[in-house]
Amino acid sequence: MDREDHTVYSFLMIGQSNMAGRGYVKDVKPIYDEHIKMLVNGRWQTMSEPINFDRPTSGIGLAASFAGAWRIKNENSQIGLIPCAEGGSSLDDWEVGGPLFKNAVFQTKLAQHISSLSGILWHQGENDSFGGRSGCYFDKLKNLVAAFRRELQAPDIPFIAGGLGDFLSSGRYGKYFTEYNSVNNALHQYAETTENSYFVAASDLTANADGLHFDAISQRKFGIRYFEAFFSQKNVLGPLNNENELINRIQDKPLTRTEKAALLEISFALGELSLADLEEQLSKLNALSS
Repeated sequence: MDREDHTVYSFLMIGQSNMAGRGYVKDVKPIYDEHIKMLVNGRWQTMSEPINFDRPTSGIGLAASFAGAWRIKNENSQIGLIPCAEGGSSLDDWEVGGPLFKNAVFQTKLAQHISSLSGILWHQGENDSFGGRSGCYFDKLKNLVAAFRRELQAPDIPFIAGGLGDFLSSGRYGKYFTEYNSVNNALHQYAETTENSYFVAASDLTANADGLHFDAISQRKFGIRYFEAFFSQKNVLGPLNNENELINRIQDKPLTRTEKAALLEISFALGELSLADLEEQLSKLNALSS
């Protein structure tokens, strides 16, 4: 049997709202795994969704299923997520030296004291899909990623970028996304021309009713694709054959006693369980494990 690896392998999450996640929590089964962590106040906590709480509308993003897929390949290791995405942000908002850039660097450096930085996950571009902004996207992204790699002293860190959804032009805000294909081309071009950089297509993924944000099940699929790009070190240009199978495997993972107890404590803290019910169910758990 392989020995347990106590290193946390961490991944920085940056971009705008579709990286933060706006999928409806009620639409998918939760992912809960004591070996999937998220950075809170410079310390690792067991992940729960929403991971990237940048807005009251935060919800399901792609990082949880990415982490779940990573765990399937690394069953004796821990993964940590560093949430730094900001809804509505443009590439100019992510300029080198600006507040979003500085915060992401600061949070990641905190994580580097207690983990091994293993990748950068990026999803952004909606706010650069109009007004001629897409024409500058490649150069701005190239400068930004180079700066992150330099500041984090991680010149070879894998960078995974996802494409924008084809639903954008027909959604509620469609008139603002006339250049989304140009952004996708720039993202793909960047991946093709830059070492350790990979592009993940959003083919066949669907949106919430706003036509702007990926729905929860699409975010689960997107995370699987992001992991495939990271693991295989190649672009993922369409749906994978086993996306649904992997999502079910991640969401239906048998819970350990510790995980069951933690979820009971969370339910109690949210007012969903009475103290008597909590103690009764914890007693049953203890009896089964003794």
